[in-house]
Amino acid sequence: MRQRHIEILSQLQKRERVSVSELATLLGASEVTIRADLADLDEQGLLRRVRGGATRPLLPGNETPLEESSKHHATAKRRIGQAAAGLISNNDTIFLDVGSTTTEIARHLPLTLSGVTIVTNGLNIALELERLPNVRVVVTGGTLRRLQHSLVSPYGLELLSRFRPDKFFLGCNGVDAVQGVTNSNHEEAEIKTQMVAYARATYVVADHSKIGQVAAAAIAPLRDVHTLITDTRANAAHLQALRHTGLNIMSV
Repeated sequence: MRQRHIEILSQLQKRERVSVSELATLLGASEVTIRADLADLDEQGLLRRVRGGATRPLLPGNETPLEESSKHHATAKRRIGQAAAGLISNNDTIFLDVGSTTTEIARHLPLTLSGVTIVTNGLNIALELERLPNVRVVVTGGTLRRLQHSLVSPYGLELLSRFRPDKFFLGCNGVDAVQGVTNSNHEEAEIKTQMVAYARATYVVADHSKIGQVAAAAIAPLRDVHTLITDTRANAAHLQALRHTGLNIMSV
């Protein structure tokens, strides 16, 4: 670890927030360099980037609001969302999972799409889909998880059982060659697992920060996944391990 990184983390041990300008003065570095340092440390989960600086990372068990997680790796998520949206055809029935990357799928669907039914457990995603005049939107129902705008059991599983979608676009917190696809919340993982079971083909959408990671709740083994859609910054060794399992990978 670079000495600057050590100093930045030392400052965060003393106080909950540090600013780019303060760190630049303290460490005798440019603000551009400090921003790059904060991005590296954020990538490692050692701090959280915020506007103008950084704060301490969330404690285990705490959860990042969807609006905040949407800002992390936003460019990669947009590219993944655009690529995934291109896989949806007229007259498809789709499961569209909750999450910041799946939200980008909803945003990139064309107005010309027709005859499509989209079933989602994300309230914000349902609102994104309102702009599409010829798409039928079905919301699962269930108990609201406010920070993620997602719906979980009870009741959600019952509605899912009525559908057999052509494609499921699955968001997650980890994709690992051994542990498969995992999520940080057990209630959401239950919904995701059932969506995998009912879908003809599951597409995992995960930016590079999720590749090689393992979260607390199991969703599905890799044998149940049709394709992983990720970005070009994903670790090459992790991708190679995933390919050795037979997983199809789209890198965008």
